[in-house]
Amino acid sequence: MTEYLTNYMKYVQQRLDSCTDSELLEEILAEHKDKIAFMQHERIVHFLVTMMFALILTIFMSVLIFAENLAVLLLVTIMLVLIAFYIKHYYFLENTVQKMYKVYDEILKKRREFAAKGADKVDS
Repeated sequence: MTEYLTNYMKYVQQRLDSCTDSELLEEILAEHKDKIAFMQHERIVHFLVTMMFALILTIFMSVLIFAENLAVLLLVTIMLVLIAFYIKHYYFLENTVQKMYKVYDEILKKRREFAAKGADKVDS
C-alpha cells in the first residue's frame, strides 16, 4: 500500500502539473476523488485494526502483571512489535490522505483558473 500510494501521488502531481485542458482536469478531479474515498476507507480500517491490537496488548499486559508467565511475556513482545508497525503504517496513511486533500485543493484552484481564463476569452 505504501508503494502504491507513493506512486499514485507522484502520478497525480505530474498529471496536474502538465494539465492545460479543463476536460483533462475534470478527469483528474474525478479520479482523485475516488482515490481519496478509497484511502479514507483504508485509513479507517487500519485505525480500527490498530485500536484492536492496542486493546489486545492492554489485555495481555494486564495478564502479564498478574500471571508473570513467560508465554504471556512473549505474546506482549509480539504484540508490541506488531502495533509499532501498524502505528507506522497508519501514520503514513494519515499523512498521505492529508496530502491528497492538498492536491485536491490544487485541482480546484486550477479549475478556478481555467474558468477565469474561459470567462476572459468570452469577454474579449
